[in-house]
Amino acid sequence: MARGAGTDLAVEDVELPEPGPGEVRVKVRAAGVCHSDLSMINGTVTPEFPLILGHEAAGVVSATGPGVTRVANGDHVVVNWSPACRQCWFCQAGEPWLCVTAEGVACRPRGTLADGTQANVTLGVGALAEEIVVGEQAVITLPPRLPVAEAALIGCAVLTGVGAVRNTAGVRPGESVAVLGLGGVGLSTVAGARLAGADPIIAVDLSPEKEELARAAGATEFLLSDKALPKAIRSLTGGRGADHAFECVGRAATIRAAWQSTRRGGNCIVVGMGARDDAVSFSALEIFHFARTLTSSVYGSADPDRDVPLIAAAALDGSLDLGALVTHRISLADVPAAFDRMRRGEGARSLVLFD
Repeated sequence: MARGAGTDLAVEDVELPEPGPGEVRVKVRAAGVCHSDLSMINGTVTPEFPLILGHEAAGVVSATGPGVTRVANGDHVVVNWSPACRQCWFCQAGEPWLCVTAEGVACRPRGTLADGTQANVTLGVGALAEEIVVGEQAVITLPPRLPVAEAALIGCAVLTGVGAVRNTAGVRPGESVAVLGLGGVGLSTVAGARLAGADPIIAVDLSPEKEELARAAGATEFLLSDKALPKAIRSLTGGRGADHAFECVGRAATIRAAWQSTRRGGNCIVVGMGARDDAVSFSALEIFHFARTLTSSVYGSADPDRDVPLIAAAALDGSLDLGALVTHRISLADVPAAFDRMRRGEGARSLVLFD
């Protein structure tokens, strides 16, 4: 629980409402600690406090409200923090990841603290908790054989990274990929590039300790980020630059590096969420000359109802190793330390286990 931006986190009791019409209660089995959660408490995003953090989770449905037809008690589910309304212009145009009902929503009120204060939940979820109450459209069933713990990552990091490769960039077998930033989303992007048959897959980070994680996820090459990075990437891609460069940090300097590492006519995809005052500049001549495409990937340009089953199937057949993306398995009390590691750029995904 965060009482305010920059304040210490604490584990507190919260009284959740009973599931209302169209709502379900989920007993959380595992929840990932995501950089978007850090953005809620470091000033990048400005939610309402007090705030229950967390939005990447999987668990078991423990109760359903009136009219629920999508899931039943006992179903294993992954949480979708951006459920589409299926009715707005963007949904009707086949872009549910841009649905207006989720746009700009940092938090929603849900639950009461012991002193009677209203609690808010991150992105309508508040998954760093033993139980959550969400709308039925915010949960997607999982195959019972899939381990629920690692499946939590599908709800954010994996869907974002694999989706950026598959949906936003449309990477084809044999195309070259560079991934800048190897947190949970960056490593998921590397894993997505391997699923797509990319070659080479060049993983980039400031920390040499990330090399082992990157290669386990599917990287064929590893580079330390420095001013000579674009030249190093060109040397690995026939002198051209990467067909697709994915920026998974959310900083202007990294976006420029990804842009300069992309070949003429290639794609530079911004996956990381940055600060509103961190400006990136391009000259008119370079935009014309390089003919690169610069775009962002919001939630992997994914339709979770379509993409989660595909990712779950890849995890079941062994082509996607979800466990390789987890570097720390922790308790709820260890979340502050997980954020400290994230600030220092250490590790990848910390996974809070409740059972």
